[in-house]
Amino acid sequence: MQLLAQHIVPPLLEKIRLSDYACGIFAQLVSRKSVKKAIKSGALQVNGKIESTGYWVQEEDQIQLFEQALTPPRPLALSLEVLWEDGDLAVIHKPAGIVVSGNQYRTITNALPENLQKSKQEDALAWPRPVHRLDQGTSGPLLIAKTALAHVRLGQYFEEKRIKKKYRAVCIGKLPPEGIIDSPIDGKPSRSLFHTIKTVSSNKNGHLSLVELIPETGRTHQLRIHLSSIGSPILGDELYGIEGLILKSKGLFLAAIALEFQHPRSGQICLVEIPQPAKFDKRLDRAQKMWEKKQKG
Repeated sequence: MQLLAQHIVPPLLEKIRLSDYACGIFAQLVSRKSVKKAIKSGALQVNGKIESTGYWVQEEDQIQLFEQALTPPRPLALSLEVLWEDGDLAVIHKPAGIVVSGNQYRTITNALPENLQKSKQEDALAWPRPVHRLDQGTSGPLLIAKTALAHVRLGQYFEEKRIKKKYRAVCIGKLPPEGIIDSPIDGKPSRSLFHTIKTVSSNKNGHLSLVELIPETGRTHQLRIHLSSIGSPILGDELYGIEGLILKSKGLFLAAIALEFQHPRSGQICLVEIPQPAKFDKRLDRAQKMWEKKQKG
């Protein structure tokens, strides 16, 4: 089996089983179901050995992910915006409302072969594969591997925190000009940086803030959990929002806007940036105008 990625367990804040710990540490494993499947198939190993899902993870354990037998994607005719592409990789703009991969038919993975050119490299993959993920409700640049070299090295770069991601979000409340949120998530150290771009008044929420976010770790739902933990959940977040203040039917106001990475073959530093969704400014402008109108009576 080919080694895809490996992870050294840092000091732990509490005891945790392998099936829980491994969820979120590898970009290739996007759910607890996929983690359990990888453990049971022997694709996910600890210190070179196959362990059970109930194994208690220890500090300095080496967790390894090997190539699994994968089912080819089912071609999906969904047009995607390609932001960058060469023989090794691509960056596509993932729209909000669609999952990256999974058991559903309408996924980014199924749409990729219809949107990207086949690699001519000797180590070309049978089909292009995402090397990280964005939540279903989150839009933004998504990195895709087209060769084995790119798949392995980009996975390692994510593990080593060498790939930088930047997000924008509209949050409920008035946040400080900048700050750090480092509360643990699922017993794992987690750290997010934020910078407030602007704040407007809101009749319903008191204030709404446009913030720029940089996650220094990559926990599942990290930014959503961290902002909710300081009392400023992301607008439209039905999972971590405040009861009575959840904006429904407008989607999640969270988007990735920049991705910086080292090209796995050339070593070139690549930066892909896109504008924040237009709905962010529209929502902020509307909230401010409605507030001003109410003040005038």
